[in-house]
Amino acid sequence: MQQTFNLRKFTPDDLQAVMQINRYCLPENYMDFFFMDLHQRFPETFIVAEENGKIVGYIMCRVEVGLASFGLGGLIRKGHVVSIAVLPQGRRKGVAQALMNRAMEGMRDYKAKLCYLEVRVTNDPGVALYKKLGFEVSKTIHGYYSDNEDAYVMTKKL
Repeated sequence: MQQTFNLRKFTPDDLQAVMQINRYCLPENYMDFFFMDLHQRFPETFIVAEENGKIVGYIMCRVEVGLASFGLGGLIRKGHVVSIAVLPQGRRKGVAQALMNRAMEGMRDYKAKLCYLEVRVTNDPGVALYKKLGFEVSKTIHGYYSDNEDAYVMTKKL
């Protein structure tokens, strides 16, 4: 399949487009300063996908220090996928998978040993993509989302 999009790092000029995608695709919305804070702290993991000069998707992540799972023991650096969204016209073209792969490369730059994310239990395409990328469901958080839907926490060693 011919790739019709390209990936690049987010820049402050992308903020309005990314916020529009966030509002259109996801019920969880963030203030502009939240996007900018993640961009300033973790630029290697805030990536946009462009098609025909228009942003069609994004991923933003942070790196945290926390207790390890997978028997890695002790405190480790973990990459956390905070938000990923792709507009309908960008779907089924590999955009989300490419965004995830690029963000995980960025997490490795920050010395993260593990990547994790939360995903709605009803988001079958998302869960399928993350499993395809090697993620496993590590737990379920009941009532995680504002509408009280449960979330899977999915993790993968980097």
